[in-house]
Amino acid sequence: MDEERALYIVRAGEAGAIERVLRDYSDKHRATFKFESTDEDKRKKLCEGIFKVLVKDIPTTCQVSCLEVLRILSRDKKILVPVTTKENMQILLRLAKLNESDDSLEKVSEFPVIVESLKCLCNIVFNSQMAQQLSLELNLAAKLCNLLRKCKDRKFINDIKCFDLRLLFLLSLLHTDIRSQLRYELQGLPLLTQILESAFSIKWTDEYESAIDHNGPPLSPQETDCAIEALKALFNVTVDSWKVHKESDSHQFRVMAAVLRHCLLIVGPTEDKTEELHSNAVNLLSNVPVSCLDVLICPLTHEETAQEATTLDELPSDKTAEKESVLENNTMAYNGMNMEAIHVLLNFMEKRIDKGSSYREGLTPVLSLLTECSRAHRNIRKFLKDQVLPPLRDVTNRPEVGSTVRNKLVRLMTHVDLGVKQIAAEFLFVLCKERVDSLLKYTGYGNAAGLLAARGLLAGGRGDNWYSEDEDTDTEEYKNAKPNINLITGHLEEPMPNPIDEMTEEQKEYEAMKLVNMLDKLSREELLKPMGLKPDGTITPLEEALHQYSVIEETSSDTD
Repeated sequence: MDEERALYIVRAGEAGAIERVLRDYSDKHRATFKFESTDEDKRKKLCEGIFKVLVKDIPTTCQVSCLEVLRILSRDKKILVPVTTKENMQILLRLAKLNESDDSLEKVSEFPVIVESLKCLCNIVFNSQMAQQLSLELNLAAKLCNLLRKCKDRKFINDIKCFDLRLLFLLSLLHTDIRSQLRYELQGLPLLTQILESAFSIKWTDEYESAIDHNGPPLSPQETDCAIEALKALFNVTVDSWKVHKESDSHQFRVMAAVLRHCLLIVGPTEDKTEELHSNAVNLLSNVPVSCLDVLICPLTHEETAQEATTLDELPSDKTAEKESVLENNTMAYNGMNMEAIHVLLNFMEKRIDKGSSYREGLTPVLSLLTECSRAHRNIRKFLKDQVLPPLRDVTNRPEVGSTVRNKLVRLMTHVDLGVKQIAAEFLFVLCKERVDSLLKYTGYGNAAGLLAARGLLAGGRGDNWYSEDEDTDTEEYKNAKPNINLITGHLEEPMPNPIDEMTEEQKEYEAMKLVNMLDKLSREELLKPMGLKPDGTITPLEEALHQYSVIEETSSDTD
């Protein structure tokens, strides 16, 4: 009945009556996302009637009411087929000020019409393949970028920017060709980066350093939403950047990484919004070439260095423990560098671990980012090593037992999700400079076996990447406990009595043969397969491993 009444008024009524009936319809169906199939034909005709009204000279308030109802109806994919035409798309483009002839955004009264038109376009493009094809034909991406340039420095039209960016994100998500157009032809990378700068009100103190006001107010909800949409659009624009990265692009990627560093150090209006903002920043940082991520850290300012030195100088010279405590508690600084952004990433990672769900989507991006940063940048790796794998003192508990970041990551090394356990193990391996003996010290052989088997390092050694040769120093507590540490479990165990010490030689031989027969039976029934290590450290069936060693021995003897 609602559609029938609205359709009758739309076809025959004047602007005031149309506005009233459509406002009533909008208020009633504002939260409707599922529609009755029996009224499908009526909704199609209502959409067609609304488009016919929109081409007329009607008041702005009536245009808004028409567009609100059109936005609600466009949630239904089935009715969009007959109404998604080039003419109707052009009507929405005109109302959204996306035509190239519209030079400015001076009339504030038109802003609600622009916003509602963009919302309609978002729904229609998302739900209609025909609309997606028409978007290419009408060069919608270029029109959206043009609108962004008109309003990029004007904060009072954040809603327009937000839905412009959302539509740009949808287009670049649904059409890979548009990503390339945005990146090169439309200069989307610097444009979207400038949108982020504007949203964050960034003031540059150096080429890649911005001023951070830790006591400043949080971002407004509008600024936060705008920034999130810009981050999502930038992600699509740069998703293949690691393949096509050129030296000439380094400056632009470093500027973007510096903006993202600023993003990590500010907060949104709520804790959930802050997490969403930082999550999208992490995703985008994953697309930045790793050589450009050095701007995530920066030298300490004179004020920060002086404050740290003053704190230390105030302590008496004999207070060594207190001085060490000051240095340990100053988690934002390391080796003269400001590590605030890396510390935020580390805390973000730990929060995602503590959630206990959606590890693949929520945790792997930040773990992968920290792994690549650690592999490429020595200061970042050493800072993270100090935070995640501090010198061992208490080894009475297994590495996976406890509430430290190390304990949580070691638990992930045996997670059921292969991708999650691989990236967690890889992160710890990189922090250990890809040295097997160092990794086993912190995780135990049992937890690390999967990584070592995949890397062909079960026999020991180190990975393929080069790291500095600075040595780890063991604590006195660890050195004293080391002889009694179980290498498999990675923790201190009291010496256990040997069960065969009280056996006679005949009993030992009997138990040994019993074990051999059991293994032989399991092997013949293919319930288990004996495996061995090949010379390159990878696992293979025992027969093949023995054969390879025999070939090596024969070759060696022939050479002699």
